[in-house]
Amino acid sequence: MGVLIDGKWSDGELPQETSATGQFKRADSSFRDRITADGSSGFKAEPGRYHLYVAHGCPWAHRTLIYRALKKLDGLISVAYSIPGLKQQGWQFGDDPRYPDCIPDKVNGFEYLHQAYTAAKPDYTGKVTVPTLWDKKTKTIVNNESSEIIRMLNTEFNAITGDRADYYPEKLRAEIDAVNERVYHNVNNGVYRAGFAKSQAAYEEAYDGLFSTLDWLEERLSKHRYLVGSQITEADWRLFPTLVRFDVAYFSIFKCNRQRIADYPNLSNYMRELYQVPGVAGTVTPRYYVINYYSIPKVNPTLIIPKGTPVDLGQPHDRARLAA
Repeated sequence: MGVLIDGKWSDGELPQETSATGQFKRADSSFRDRITADGSSGFKAEPGRYHLYVAHGCPWAHRTLIYRALKKLDGLISVAYSIPGLKQQGWQFGDDPRYPDCIPDKVNGFEYLHQAYTAAKPDYTGKVTVPTLWDKKTKTIVNNESSEIIRMLNTEFNAITGDRADYYPEKLRAEIDAVNERVYHNVNNGVYRAGFAKSQAAYEEAYDGLFSTLDWLEERLSKHRYLVGSQITEADWRLFPTLVRFDVAYFSIFKCNRQRIADYPNLSNYMRELYQVPGVAGTVTPRYYVINYYSIPKVNPTLIIPKGTPVDLGQPHDRARLAA
């Protein structure tokens, strides 16, 4: 996908993301500042101050779009949506009539996301990833770690929007964190560990961990409507972006083919319930998932994009049978 080395674009990869035994090891995000309600962090929650760079196809970026919708931040935080498919210089923004819902960067006019990174840090070395949260006032990147961005969106703008919904309630945090840890390693990142593995053993380890955890989730959701407690929490919204990409992309292109999410009764009904939460459907674009993943040369050298998008998330679900 390419990286920046001392501020210069390179088509290579970070060597530290592949272990000696062929395992994919995701590099940590580099920008880790925070927006706070009172501005004590140096980045105050203010209407119109912040801008998100995202790609419809990316599950990590999808998390932030869900929170932007749920927390009524649509009018407060602007967004640039990358054109689907991987380009020679990484995530690209622009007007493309084929993708009218991919809004170009109207804040900085950047054509490529790597321009935001070098604007923030001219000698930056590392990956260029979405989501990237930009501060229009100081003209720099605040944060590019999705798990931290959604926590900011969850609480720091509440006084401005009046929306007090809390997806990380204090009494459930320990359990949410425990579920998140297992799901991140084996599912969210597990599909990438399988898809980007460079040895049979590394692939099989990731594959086995993925389906062991999906089986565990299926069993958990047979007794509980949501993953933690009696309400939708961060744990659910962190799992959901992986679920909606699974059958149209990960099952095939990442060789995660033991079974589909559609073959899990509880997981598939749960996925549809979350999709049907007001505001969420507008963040889901399955066709772009197909385009994005099949545009990765190292897993699809021919770059032939499948025509089909076999998913219907609008079907009724049965989750009301379980007490919320």
